[in-house]
Amino acid sequence: MPINVWDYLREYDELRDEILGAVDRVFRSGRLVLGQEGVKFEREMAFYLGVAGGVGVNSGTDAIYIALAALGVKAGDEVITVPNTAVPTVSAIRTLGATPVFVDVREDDFLMDVGQVEAAITPRTRAIVPVHLYGQCVDLDPLMAIAERHGLKVMEDCAQSQGALYRNHQSGSVGHASAFSFYPTKVLGAYGDGGMVLSNDEAVIKLARSLRFYGMETQYYSERHGYNSRLDEVQAAILSLKLPRIEAWIDRRREIAARYDRGLAGTGLVTPRENAHGRHAYYVYVVEHPTDRDGVLERLAKRDINCNVSYRWPIHTMRGSADLGYREGQFPVAERKAQRIFSLPMYPHLKDEEVDTVIDVLRDVI
Repeated sequence: MPINVWDYLREYDELRDEILGAVDRVFRSGRLVLGQEGVKFEREMAFYLGVAGGVGVNSGTDAIYIALAALGVKAGDEVITVPNTAVPTVSAIRTLGATPVFVDVREDDFLMDVGQVEAAITPRTRAIVPVHLYGQCVDLDPLMAIAERHGLKVMEDCAQSQGALYRNHQSGSVGHASAFSFYPTKVLGAYGDGGMVLSNDEAVIKLARSLRFYGMETQYYSERHGYNSRLDEVQAAILSLKLPRIEAWIDRRREIAARYDRGLAGTGLVTPRENAHGRHAYYVYVVEHPTDRDGVLERLAKRDINCNVSYRWPIHTMRGSADLGYREGQFPVAERKAQRIFSLPMYPHLKDEEVDTVIDVLRDVI
């Protein structure tokens, strides 16, 4: 049988009765949108992070968009982020009419090089979006200090970092707001799309709640221009039953990562490094091959080991971002990494013998 980079079917087999029970409960409730399941999950997520509140939305992309809007980002502003992220990070910024401004990433952990941020600030800068890529957090203390000196907002992109820790703080609890994705592949994944805005600032939560529902605070009366972005009751109910399990699932992810670390030692692959300031949740296990990444992937696929690349093209090199005016060579670390990285199979229900098969085949094809 092929070993895929991700699969949900074993999880579904384990949780099937509970999931179907939750779905049936929603269908029998008479309320499919903006009901008690959503309210319950918002409270549970906020409690898990240790923040004041959460607002469920339709997707992680919408979560970034609405969080930034609730923080006051508007058309014409600049938002500092990184080019080695998923397209949605930048798409959300641009949908607001704001301009993404990139800084490069660090060589050892793929995360924002905070030391480059201050030089990127201009009079138009309004916010910074650190992307907690692959399952661990950007170094937030110095970033928050920069933001405070310049009067900027920090919005954490936590799409890949549910359950990661930064100095014993949950990912998404340090900045002025955070955005989570519940896309099915995530550490906490729905069975469809979903996202959430979280913050310790009650005013941000109140505004995000209005923005996700046409700018309304009273039914049928819009206080401001808003959007239609609501986490539906079915997804909220499923996420609520999965949330208590994610600590055990992260432990399992870390076990798999440690098994890969041991098995791939001496292969010439660069394996992930966990920063001293936090806990890596291993949303994905990303390795680097310095010379023949695509050849290795092709040989693995022929042996039924299906891997992934996150991401092959830094945002500034894509045609869809050509109007931003960047050129290849401006962010050398992100560009070099994009040519070398690939993700090995990683999900909690992966079996030890499957991990060992991946290791054995990978050592052989290298």
